[in-house]
Amino acid sequence: MKNTLLIIFVLFIAAQIIQTPRDNPLSDPQKEIQAPKEVHAVLKKACYDCHSNQVQYPWYANVAPVSWMISRHVDTARQWVNFSVWEDYTQEEKEKKLKEIFRAAYAAMPLSSYMAMHEKANITMEERKLIRDWTGVRK
Repeated sequence: MKNTLLIIFVLFIAAQIIQTPRDNPLSDPQKEIQAPKEVHAVLKKACYDCHSNQVQYPWYANVAPVSWMISRHVDTARQWVNFSVWEDYTQEEKEKKLKEIFRAAYAAMPLSSYMAMHEKANITMEERKLIRDWTGVRK
């Protein structure tokens, strides 16, 4: 038992050597998504920590293997939609992403793993309706 714990501890320490990037690329504020104040507030509280270049990394984002998971989530989220570079998308991409935002807000976002550590990111039904109305998508 003692040897097993020692091995786990050594592996944990060794894992800290493998750091993942935790960056927020510089972006032009003029390219950020433009939405009504109420909608923008919902997006900021529930989405921006993964879907923007304004991620607020928590302290545990420095601890492997959690740091690896967070880095992967942010990279994937930014590929899906990045609100900091909204104006770089074509009109067709924006329309598609608005539909995806509507669906994700109703079905999957924010992720439950994120919600476990960020209660403030919870989206109420009223806020989901606000997003639906803003995107112009209907059920």
